[in-house]
Amino acid sequence: MSEQSSPEALDLDKLSVSVLGGTGDQGRGLARRLALAGHTVHIGSRSAERAATAAEELVTAETSPIDVRGLDNVAAAGEGDIVIVAVPWEGHRKLLEELVEPLAGKIVVDCVNPLGFDKRGPFALEVEEGSAAQQAEKILVDSRVTAAFHHVSAKVLLDPEVEEVDLDVLVLGEDRAATDVVRALADRIPGVRGIFGGRLRNAHQVEAFTANLIAVNRRYKTHAGVRITGV
Repeated sequence: MSEQSSPEALDLDKLSVSVLGGTGDQGRGLARRLALAGHTVHIGSRSAERAATAAEELVTAETSPIDVRGLDNVAAAGEGDIVIVAVPWEGHRKLLEELVEPLAGKIVVDCVNPLGFDKRGPFALEVEEGSAAQQAEKILVDSRVTAAFHHVSAKVLLDPEVEEVDLDVLVLGEDRAATDVVRALADRIPGVRGIFGGRLRNAHQVEAFTANLIAVNRRYKTHAGVRITGV
């Protein structure tokens, strides 16, 4: 069996995905691409009505049928086989503390970037646990926490003119089988490749690197991504 495969990944097409914070640009972009890849996607939000509206907008915008549904965060957490956390950093801890039970036993993908902004531009914030992903791991003790999708451009994900996303997604985690599943999930987005990036203790520099990409984007007026050579 190759490094890029896993027993769990073989049934990936049968798994549903929930995106908590799915009404934000990054969440909607990931929901759209994964729905186009054939998954049933549940958008989660503090407001079920807002989530339903976002889901309907995604469905009606596509020429081919996709399955996107809107729920409140608690219901979405319970429905998804794989749950992506894409909420603003400010609400990260509080949300996860409310979802310990519905997320138990699930693969949780944290893509939150703790960043600050001032007149000099974006910068990484210090996190007591080391990173957003490690904070999630500490709170969700019965979940299979991974970190991924930090460097995706929401505008690229939502752009119907972009058929293939030129991006490698670094996937980190302690549970190798879970990271294999998340890598395979990333692979389902055309143009994207999931790459194992180490254990969760290394998530802080992956999250922080988003500040560098934002600086690149502002300077060169682009939507930069990351590619890993030699793999």
